[in-house]
Amino acid sequence: MMERGNLNLSVRIRLLFTGMILLAVLLFFLDILFGSVSYPAWEVLQALFAPERVDPTLRTIIHEFRIPKAITALLAGVALSVSGLQMQTVFRNPLAGPYVLGISSGASLAVALFAMGFPILVAGGLAWTGTWTVAVVAWIGSFLVMLLVLAVSARVNDNMTLLILGMLFSSGVGAVVNILQYYSNESVLKSFIVWTMGSLGSITGHQLYVVAPAVLAGVLLAFLKIKDLNAFLLGESYARSLGVRIGRSRLVIFAGASLLAGTITAFCGPIGFIGIAAPHLARVLFKSSNHLLLVPATLLTGANVMLLSDILSQLPGTGTTLPINSVTALLGIPVVIWMIVKNRKFASL
Repeated sequence: MMERGNLNLSVRIRLLFTGMILLAVLLFFLDILFGSVSYPAWEVLQALFAPERVDPTLRTIIHEFRIPKAITALLAGVALSVSGLQMQTVFRNPLAGPYVLGISSGASLAVALFAMGFPILVAGGLAWTGTWTVAVVAWIGSFLVMLLVLAVSARVNDNMTLLILGMLFSSGVGAVVNILQYYSNESVLKSFIVWTMGSLGSITGHQLYVVAPAVLAGVLLAFLKIKDLNAFLLGESYARSLGVRIGRSRLVIFAGASLLAGTITAFCGPIGFIGIAAPHLARVLFKSSNHLLLVPATLLTGANVMLLSDILSQLPGTGTTLPINSVTALLGIPVVIWMIVKNRKFASL
């Protein structure tokens, strides 16, 4: 009877993984299919697999705009969800997300200082500086915060203290950004606000050569720390009894989470709620707290949710595009509320 139960569980998990992979493939194609200009599905397929036979305009739209955007959505979902899972596990807090340590706030402050603190250098707003410049500035801000967090974590051994410090830092940075917004001119302020709404369509194919390796490196670090993440579930004392070197393990996990969240924030702007909602959905679907299952499950869940968000943000058939941050919030907030109300056991993880 026990063997039959284990067999059924194994079959169920395999079916779930297969279904989520197939769903990701379907959503990826739909994300390429839908856009401000409508094309028949067969023409899009022809542009993908026989580009020499289609109109050059369609070929350009598909290969230079829609495919990079769909790949960006996939990478962003993977990065933010895995980063969120790591933060929720280490802090043992269901509301912890990839930006809980102030990574997003650091990027926002760096961009705000660059755009609104130096209006003469950026006279025309962020659009004049180019995506690379804004991304590099945001990346620097994110990683400076990461270095600060790593320095603090080397001295502070309490996760709750680190969590509170991260929230305080985010609030302080938000106050500085608000002051900069108050004194900035209209054009620069508008450009900054547009950046804070998040965008998946601003990344070019060349920039993906930077984003993809960074995300893959962060995911690899998460897989390498699966054993430590499982140990953190039962508290640091238990993890220490299993031989986990708490300080070193926490540093590696923070570095990986910061690399994931910092990269996406730098190139796409701050995108919220995916990192909080996706890990909860993965736990419900797979009914497991084992990170050997949760990491790939969360990875796929985040990718699917972000691809779906990108499709919905384009309002298929209307020619209008919504800010991606608004869509992820509308999808993520109900999930988080439902998870907290329905599954209170996650409050302590």
